[in-house]
Amino acid sequence: MRRFGHGLVLGGFCPPHAGHHHLVRTAGRRCERLTVLVRASSGDSPSLAERVAWMREIHPDAFVVGAVADLPVGLRDADVLDARLAVLRAAVPERVDAVFTSEPYGEELGRRLGAESVAVDQDPDPTRFPVSDAAVRADLPGSWDFLEAPVRAALTRRVVVLGAESTGATTMALALADHYRRRGGVWARTRYVPAYGREYGELKLAGLRAEHPGATRSDVTFRSSDFPVIAQRQAELEEEAARDGSPVLFCDTDAFAGTIWHERHMGTASAEVGEIAARGRQHLWLLTDHRGVGREDDALRPWMTARFLTQLAHTGRRTAVLSGPHEERLASAVAAVDALLAEGAHLTDRIAEGR
Repeated sequence: MRRFGHGLVLGGFCPPHAGHHHLVRTAGRRCERLTVLVRASSGDSPSLAERVAWMREIHPDAFVVGAVADLPVGLRDADVLDARLAVLRAAVPERVDAVFTSEPYGEELGRRLGAESVAVDQDPDPTRFPVSDAAVRADLPGSWDFLEAPVRAALTRRVVVLGAESTGATTMALALADHYRRRGGVWARTRYVPAYGREYGELKLAGLRAEHPGATRSDVTFRSSDFPVIAQRQAELEEEAARDGSPVLFCDTDAFAGTIWHERHMGTASAEVGEIAARGRQHLWLLTDHRGVGREDDALRPWMTARFLTQLAHTGRRTAVLSGPHEERLASAVAAVDALLAEGAHLTDRIAEGR
């Protein structure tokens, strides 16, 4: 089988899936070096930067470059390839020896580049990658297994359950994860992310007991500097779970909730925790009402519920408040999550360019 010096693979990769990766890996095995050109239009979702980052992680041995290819409106079919070729040459000025594609335009593109056109199919099993960009956009859960970890992490709908102390947030997050797992199929892999603050507190208690064997949880104290550590680790655990679960992820708290807990314990806001929260990729916050559960004489619980509501609204976070008995709360939560999932991942529809 002939080998080439410099190979090229190009496409929209919106989003990248198993068919794309088969094409890139096939080209990589036949070239001394390989360039992958990711094309995008302005305003695409996922963004060009996201797609380039995904392809670089998934294909570390390839040189991945991105280019915005906004074609003028009203171009004749004969001019479309010329316009794309101009974008390609600007992004990849080096000589290309071979163009690897699985689309009909590959032969003409190769001719115009003075390169050999190599058609890549899915032999010996043509059903190995029964997926396309359009199929992913139309049925994300049905295409989930054809997506790599960084893409799944970006497309997972992330749901945070939060609330004042003893309002059932942990119980609700666990119940939701169990509910969706019971749906079977890809949903059986639904993940739950526990609140890292509890583990962090146990670590502090263990350290305290090493010096004072009789220490109890009431002896553990938190400093302001502890909260960014907890928030950052919480975000990391969430990201890890999103890369390896189903299209929905349930989180028992997040960094945003950490900003309120910092206020509750320290009396002031934490800019550092707020910065971590601002980088979050969550989509829905379920607030567990303090009324009807826990200690009714605790004045801090209604304060925290009110503070959560105020800040959720102020920051524009999509919110549903869960009230009533557990069964009623769970039904309300499932309805809110199903509504979120029904909206899809807001992927841009693209003109058919192949897989």
